[in-house]
Amino acid sequence: MCANVVYEWLKTLKLTQYAESFVDNGYDDLEVCKQIGEPDLDAIGVSLPQHRRRLHEAVRRLKEEDETTAGLYFTLEPQPPRRGSPGPDIYTSRLVETRQAKAWKDPPHQTPPPGHSQGAPRKMELNSKELITYPKLRLKIMIRDKLIRDGITLSKPPYSSKVR
Repeated sequence: MCANVVYEWLKTLKLTQYAESFVDNGYDDLEVCKQIGEPDLDAIGVSLPQHRRRLHEAVRRLKEEDETTAGLYFTLEPQPPRRGSPGPDIYTSRLVETRQAKAWKDPPHQTPPPGHSQGAPRKMELNSKELITYPKLRLKIMIRDKLIRDGITLSKPPYSSKVR
């Protein structure tokens, strides 16, 4: 189902005509797509210069995004309330869309405190991590892929019930 992630990525680039070629050539995950180069684009069949340029820029953005988003945990935090938005007691799709995903990640590597060896695993304390924000689309994709991997269908019991 990872191919869906690549399809969504190509959809945002308006290059869905290459989706089947991407999957056929083994580019069924965004991690693999980060390694695309000129010979790969030839193999996939991307011949138009503007499409090649768009894909190269998107690959560069994927690499940059990967460097800044290596989270372990995430929580949903509400954005500051806007004028005219529904109150907190009303659960609507608009309210869901005004949430941002935040994740804790390790801070940049620092020298270990005295008495700790370099190779020994260190305890992860809450205040030793930084809070990062995931884009809404990426969080949706991560959650969807996790549900698929775990075989969870939210529209079926026990996650939902029929209304009479």
